[in-house]
Amino acid sequence: MVFFALKNRWRAQALVAAGFSIVLTWWLTLRPSNDRDWKPDVARTAWAEIDGNRVTLHRVRNCDYRTETDYTPRWETRVVDLSRLRGIDLAITYWGSKWIAHPILSFQFDNALPICFSIETRLEKGETYSAIGGLYRRCELIYICADERDVLRLRTNFRKGEEVYLYRTTVKPAEARERFREYLATLNLLRANPRWYNAITTNCTTSIRTQHAASQRAPWDWRILLNGYLDQMLYEHGVLAGGLPFAELKERSHINAAARPANDAPDFSARILPYGTDRAARLESRRRTLAAPASLNTQH
Repeated sequence: MVFFALKNRWRAQALVAAGFSIVLTWWLTLRPSNDRDWKPDVARTAWAEIDGNRVTLHRVRNCDYRTETDYTPRWETRVVDLSRLRGIDLAITYWGSKWIAHPILSFQFDNALPICFSIETRLEKGETYSAIGGLYRRCELIYICADERDVLRLRTNFRKGEEVYLYRTTVKPAEARERFREYLATLNLLRANPRWYNAITTNCTTSIRTQHAASQRAPWDWRILLNGYLDQMLYEHGVLAGGLPFAELKERSHINAAARPANDAPDFSARILPYGTDRAARLESRRRTLAAPASLNTQH
């Protein structure tokens, strides 16, 4: 309106440019913070102490859910041995559009329960996620470190309309340990230096890719942004195990039906093992884990 109201077009352009510069300057002064009135499920940020292969994870989320919004927050300290890390499972969860999904990586140990990482927006009390708002400096980024009974069960059993697919990957133990260490480094970095979430540049999928050294990153693919097809991309690159045509593998990897009756079971993770898993070996491993001394898992 200013542009057309003023007869002097150059003056109008100067005013518009000045206004834009003021808004941009203000926007650039916004700083992310770890000190806000957060929702209870993101009130704490995980961090890690690393001593060779021994890793102590603090503030691992394992909430006791009654509904999506009615839950008792629980945070645990867990100790894992990286030499016992055997691989990575990948969960892809959809809540509407087939084009957009949310990936969760689950690291599998042969003597401990899985450790999951979910990259999300950190919301304050009363705040809701906005796809448009996610393009701007509105929400901080959080790396949630959680138990499968928390971060997967929340989506299969309590959120309405979410469908979860769990895949076994072909990632070897040495590479799995490298990926795990990348997550640990980011956890500790965000604890000291919070970062903004951005729906395009710093989201649940692009953040996984940018954790890797530039020389180790996979070639850019449109499915990194339209991540509802991320599993298809990984299948084409041989990352998903199972030995089936992709459509059949995806159908068999749908875990909602298995997760719902396993809701309160202590061996929840064992009951949702992905297709293609050596079920007998991993089931026995996870059952042994449940019988392990409780000193490894400390609630606080």
